[in-house]
Amino acid sequence: MIKASLVLLCLLCGLIPPINAVGMNVEQQQHFQMEPMDYPQIRKLQSLNLKFTEYFQNRTLKDLDIFSTRLPNRDDLQCIADMGRWMNDLKSGRLWSMKMIDSWGSLPSGILYLNLLDMGNYGECIKINKQVSSGHSIKGKYCLTEIPILKMLGVPVNRNLKIGICFPSSCSAAHMDLFLSKVIQQVIGSTSITSLVKEQKCRINEREPLDGIAILTIVLLSIFAALALLATLYDYFLVSDQAKFPALIKIFSIRATSRSLFRITPPKSNPNVIECLHGMRCLSLIWVILGHEYMLNAMGPNVNGLGFIYWAQRPFSQIIVHAEFAVDSFFFLSGMLVVMVALRAMERSKGKLNVPLMYLHRYLRLTPLLAMAILVYMKLLPLMVDGPLANDGFDDAVKCRRTWFWTLLYVQNYATEEIASPCLAHSWYLSVDMQMYILSPLLLFALYKWGKKAAIGAVILTVLLTVYLFTIMMISKHSVFFKNQDGSHRLLYFYTHTHAAPWLIGAVFGYFLHANRGKVYKLNQSKVWPCWLIALAIFFACEFSLLPYVKWIGRDLSTLSDSLYYSLTRVGWPIALCWVIFACMQGYGGMANSFLSSPLWQPMSKLSYSAYVWHMFIEELNARRYQSNTYFSNYEMMLKFWEDFGFTMLISYLTYITIEAPLGGLEGLLLPSRRPSPKSHNDVESAPDAPSNAPAAKT
Repeated sequence: MIKASLVLLCLLCGLIPPINAVGMNVEQQQHFQMEPMDYPQIRKLQSLNLKFTEYFQNRTLKDLDIFSTRLPNRDDLQCIADMGRWMNDLKSGRLWSMKMIDSWGSLPSGILYLNLLDMGNYGECIKINKQVSSGHSIKGKYCLTEIPILKMLGVPVNRNLKIGICFPSSCSAAHMDLFLSKVIQQVIGSTSITSLVKEQKCRINEREPLDGIAILTIVLLSIFAALALLATLYDYFLVSDQAKFPALIKIFSIRATSRSLFRITPPKSNPNVIECLHGMRCLSLIWVILGHEYMLNAMGPNVNGLGFIYWAQRPFSQIIVHAEFAVDSFFFLSGMLVVMVALRAMERSKGKLNVPLMYLHRYLRLTPLLAMAILVYMKLLPLMVDGPLANDGFDDAVKCRRTWFWTLLYVQNYATEEIASPCLAHSWYLSVDMQMYILSPLLLFALYKWGKKAAIGAVILTVLLTVYLFTIMMISKHSVFFKNQDGSHRLLYFYTHTHAAPWLIGAVFGYFLHANRGKVYKLNQSKVWPCWLIALAIFFACEFSLLPYVKWIGRDLSTLSDSLYYSLTRVGWPIALCWVIFACMQGYGGMANSFLSSPLWQPMSKLSYSAYVWHMFIEELNARRYQSNTYFSNYEMMLKFWEDFGFTMLISYLTYITIEAPLGGLEGLLLPSRRPSPKSHNDVESAPDAPSNAPAAKT
């Protein structure tokens, strides 16, 4: 999840030496200055489009010596013919030919501020359609060329200059690469050993016809929408008594589902509900969405690329970079609720637990919406966005075709090497949580039979996992701190055995609450205030302990400090959460309890699983649609966040009332409940069976 942003920070960190970054002394700045001849060389590409036309208007095919190693094929000849027509019409001032060259980008201003992208005019290029004969027309083909200009000039910066270019669509990326290489060699006297243009970075004003899976996706969405509409009309016009409403039709009614969704339950109306969990769940979800917003837009077409590096040194950035603790919060809540609900059910059934039915309930609750999201990401997202950056993102069709089944089996964190970018990259959390859920019966039977001894065993296991995490970081010198990043985040972050500690702490705390349910603890202020101060100190230590080390030129974080921080925060954060929940339940929460237990959180809490699944869809859709440069700042990020968050909640509501809630209700009708008595839909402790209420369904 947010660890991908740390990888990004690591990549950006490698860009710093050639730049006069904040914090360098005079000697260091002089050391990292570019040679006087370098910058003028770069500026020669200011008008790449004009240099291109000047070069090719005065060259013949023989002068170009393009096909010296092979005979030209039909595609080659068509490209050369269209290029010749383009150059000739450009001399005579034809509008279409001027549009093709006018749509090119140029060397952007602020390249020393890491503004290395000029997209040109995408729409102007792809709308070109010049009829040259009855059977042939010249159409515009837009590509983003990547020129490693800084490497070519000997500057050790791992970033390419990206410029939008426009060619006749008959020319392939290989043709464009050949032409551009000759122009760049002519302009700056240097050539690149890498490809300048790649076909996947090119787009034309034509789209491939829908394939069978895309049509299936649209049909399925249409069926769900039709069922919801018909059931709602039946509810509105034909049902006068809701008590006599047929259950099979009611579960598809938007009217009935919305009533349940937006029904606000007064606090303390149900003794089985831990009210503060609604607020904790929603705040953690917002934190995750905000973290992903920063991650995506930090990689966007920002005119102030260096501004992100400055931003990373500010205290506020630590809140965003450490949004990973929201994941630990969900793991903690998941473990706690699984144990509380299951032990209560086992008490009523005298120690029996239908494990296969428990697994089936869980899988059927989570998977249908996830499967639909995979189809939409894979087939509909490419149809909904158009622009120079339309092919950039985490979830492309190729990755989905390779890894979708691992996602639906909840094993992609172990089964595929593409965990950093599989189909629905953010679904790695579901795999970890599902695997812990599958193993949970071992702990549940042990807790039911041996009680405190089993809880102590879980504590020991947590300690051993923490020691293991610390040991492998020390021995292998692994790191997740962005200045020390070595690519080991997969080993440290995505695997279940390295992320199980918060879940186990939540499970032990859930056993404590179960064993002491109904008990009132009388604590005086001399005990309450120190506990709150300790919990807050842990929270602040997790968030800001690394602040002294974030300066690019400054103190380095040792392997020992890095290992201690990462391994201890995995257990420190959930331990502090134990006190927050305990204090809110026992009446010592004060303002925190009033805020977290507000009934206004309840509808969002029910939508949280849908919001988790779809928020990256909305964020990627908006991040890929840019056709001009953006500006990176906290205020801009807040504007983009609320824009994406609003659309996320809208699509979450629509998919909840048409897919998630109806299928959940249908599953409840077809399969027997594993609980002897039914629970209220608003019962937070029933979360393991209801993803709309479950931390297990978040990331």
